[in-house]
Formats: sequence, C-alpha cells, structure tokens
Amino acid sequence: MSTMIGGHGGNAHGSRKGLLRVVLGTAAILLVPLVAMQFTREVNWTGSDFLVAAVLLLGAGSVLDLLLRRLPNRRQRLAGAGLLGLAFAYVWAELAVGIFFHLGS
Repeated sequence: MSTMIGGHGGNAHGSRKGLLRVVLGTAAILLVPLVAMQFTREVNWTGSDFLVAAVLLLGAGSVLDLLLRRLPNRRQRLAGAGLLGLAFAYVWAELAVGIFFHLGS
C-alpha cells in the first residue's frame, strides 16, 4: 500500500526506473549534436558544451520525474511540467546566446 498522495509509487524500484529513463533520454538527446558534428561544421560543440547540456538535461529530467510522481492530479502535473519547461528553455537560451543578460562587451 502506498502512502503517497494519489497512490503513485515512491519505492526505490520506481526511482531507479525513472532515473534510468532520464539518463537514457539525456543520452539520446545528446546524440543529436554529436552526430550532427560529423556531417556539418555548423554544429561545433566542445566537451564543456556537452557537460553543461548533460547537467541541464539530467537536472530537468530528474525534477520532471519527481513532479510526475509527487503531484496528485493531472492539472498540477501539467502545470509543473509547463513551468519546468519554461525554466529549462530560459536557461538553455541564456546559456546559448545570452538573450536576457549580456555580461561584458
């Protein structure tokens, strides 16, 4: 019997399964620029680019997994996922081109 709100499992097996999905999803997403770099010079990522992207994707994926397991109803999960998506897009855009904050000249 689950003691979590909404009856969603919070056991270690569910957490490991969610983490595995996040890691595999992150790896799959990072394969896109890695493969693109083999065919074009327009994609030129460094090791640090991959590291930052991996940390950002793993962090967002882990938080999303937590939100989906902990929030009790569909409306709250959708709102949480939407806010997380906006925060992810903001950080990604800021790191990519500095849309909102320009440091230095």
